[in-house]
Amino acid sequence: MELDYGLDFEDYFPSMIARMGAEGFIGELCNGFRLLMDVNKGLITFESLKMNCYLLGLEVRDEELVCMLMEGDLDGDGALSQMEFCILMFRLSPCLMDGPKMCTQGVDVDPMLM
Repeated sequence: MELDYGLDFEDYFPSMIARMGAEGFIGELCNGFRLLMDVNKGLITFESLKMNCYLLGLEVRDEELVCMLMEGDLDGDGALSQMEFCILMFRLSPCLMDGPKMCTQGVDVDPMLM
């Protein structure tokens, strides 16, 4: 399912890392996870994501919420753990995902390592 709301996306993660350092940035990702998670399960569930979208005034269809969860659900449990959430945030950051490749330009690196 491709969503196009005609919005420009600006990736703030690289500037956040530059200002906060890697540990501070990871800490902020963890804070974001805690804001979205179901406190009883310690996971971001469909229900917790739907409730938080409602609280933020976002109108997101159930199918879109399911797609969001599926995008990051690595263990197939239908929810996001803190690790899955952090991995997803890095994967969705175009600048962070391009970074390692930019650093290795001109260097013979095994593509399986990238």
